[in-house]
Amino acid sequence: MTRLSEYLLPTEKQAPSDAEAISHKLMVRAGLIRQMGAGMWTWLPAGWRVHQRVVAIIREEMDAIGAQEMLMPVLQPADLWRKTGRIDIEELFKLTDRKGSELVLAMTHEEAVTFHIAQTVRSYRDLPLIVYHFQVKERDEPRPRAGVLRTREFIMKDAYSFDRDQAGLEVSYARHVDAYDRIMQRTGLRFYRVEGDVGMMGGTGAHEYMAPCAAGEDEVVLTASGYAANAEVVRAQLGKQQLLPSDTIDGEQIQIETAIEIGNIFKLGTRYSEPLGARYLDEHGVEQPIWMASYGIGPARIVAAAVEQFADEHGISWPRALAPFEVHLVGIGKAGSPEREAAEGLYATLVAGGVDVLYDDRDAGPGEKFADAELLGCPLRLTVGRRSLESGQIEVQLRRGRRDGPPLPLKGDPQALLAALAEQLHDLP
Repeated sequence: MTRLSEYLLPTEKQAPSDAEAISHKLMVRAGLIRQMGAGMWTWLPAGWRVHQRVVAIIREEMDAIGAQEMLMPVLQPADLWRKTGRIDIEELFKLTDRKGSELVLAMTHEEAVTFHIAQTVRSYRDLPLIVYHFQVKERDEPRPRAGVLRTREFIMKDAYSFDRDQAGLEVSYARHVDAYDRIMQRTGLRFYRVEGDVGMMGGTGAHEYMAPCAAGEDEVVLTASGYAANAEVVRAQLGKQQLLPSDTIDGEQIQIETAIEIGNIFKLGTRYSEPLGARYLDEHGVEQPIWMASYGIGPARIVAAAVEQFADEHGISWPRALAPFEVHLVGIGKAGSPEREAAEGLYATLVAGGVDVLYDDRDAGPGEKFADAELLGCPLRLTVGRRSLESGQIEVQLRRGRRDGPPLPLKGDPQALLAALAEQLHDLP
């Protein structure tokens, strides 16, 4: 049961003075996040609910392809990173313990997972294998910005596949492409899957999932026939440092769009298994290197991208799949008044019916309550006030487009009310 009078939702009328991205402004104003330091953000209760909705979607789709969830440490021996040649990455936090042992704070977990696989996989019968976890990542980001879009600490879902050979890797990779496409579709985001650059990950190929919006730091190159690639990849292909709208690929004029990277997948090959000794015995008893791929998604970036894509001048407008609550119930009237009693009764009905509802029962004026509801952006707002008592109807507003929905009966069969509400929710994006 969630009453706003008891809920930690510190809304603000003004955005932070340094905020430029829409998601940065609105997530702070709506009471979803608060900053602790440069690139360090706390998720408050409503914001964490959104984050965990993304996590639940990702987990369901990863489990559906046979991936197994685990958890690996953030704090790791530096020696593993030295063996793979990644110890000198500037963004990698490095430290020593009281005994002088060198450690790192992981920015990704290829070294850790390969270390474990090298100890546990012995035979071709142990492969293929897919594991994943949700874990904190630490990066010494030189320019933290845009709220939760570019931070020094964040949670990432990273998955790793292990196969006998390249053919097996391609199968695992294709399964993840399908899973990632379903994840993105379920979040309600507009997205592109584009050819990416392997960068510091190494390997033989990569794809990135991009959500188009103005706050993004990446550029996506598109053509009418469906070609899509990161601008860095296209610049390398064309041998140019700067792309122009007049440039062409395979005879087609390009279109350049700004986007947020929300996921990436890499064909690593034997990039990590070779230096860390991850090998297996094949059917003939011959030792072979394990073939790997890695797959990352940033839940926080998906949250921010959803804010960026669907916000309007009044606040956030969540896709239903990500909203902190499906229904925002606003009770108008003083405590103890007939209209407030009617709102209390409706709240009890909704809770008993399993509706995910936030109830604004504060002693505040209608204007403040409506402004906060539009700022938070739950898909459906129900209002009960004096007019509801007079008409016998609950006022309904759809947050997306701020349109009035069909009113619901204030009295009568609770099951009929819940069924009518469920029908309206089902039709929401």
